[in-house]
Amino acid sequence: MLRRFRASDAPRLAEYRSDPEVARYQSWDAPFPVERAEVAVRNFAASSPDEPGHFQYAIELTAERELIGDVYVRLHDNRKQAEIGFTVARAYQKRGFASEAVGAVLDRLFRRQGLHKVTGECDARNTASAALMERLGFRREGLLRQQTFIKGEWTDDLLFGLLATEWPATEP
Repeated sequence: MLRRFRASDAPRLAEYRSDPEVARYQSWDAPFPVERAEVAVRNFAASSPDEPGHFQYAIELTAERELIGDVYVRLHDNRKQAEIGFTVARAYQKRGFASEAVGAVLDRLFRRQGLHKVTGECDARNTASAALMERLGFRREGLLRQQTFIKGEWTDDLLFGLLATEWPATEP
């Protein structure tokens, strides 16, 4: 289930973002303190998925009522383009949860919000994220060599794009 973040999510957010394997290709460092998670959750909850800017969806495993990850969207000022990102706790990776969650967000962006294009970017070494985007229909649009200096090293970034016309035409 995708939902807004709640204050009670902060400890779980701090937990999975503190995993060095989860943080490896992300912009934050592990450990991710609970105090930082509390600020992040307040900011996530204050934003709107329908307004330009940043919004973070919480991914909740319904049966267990447990936060297992998040999907990030930055809606451009023109309201026709967005960037997307995602994070899933290690115990829930490679089980289809990220694909399902990102697919649901894409469906909302294209069908409900009428976006023209959604882009994604990942560290070129992050083969799992690149493969997920490709499975969802994103096309690789570029490689930015030594684009990002993160965690003490220069990394290459892969760029992906998905047009509304490429998103599945069948209704849910």
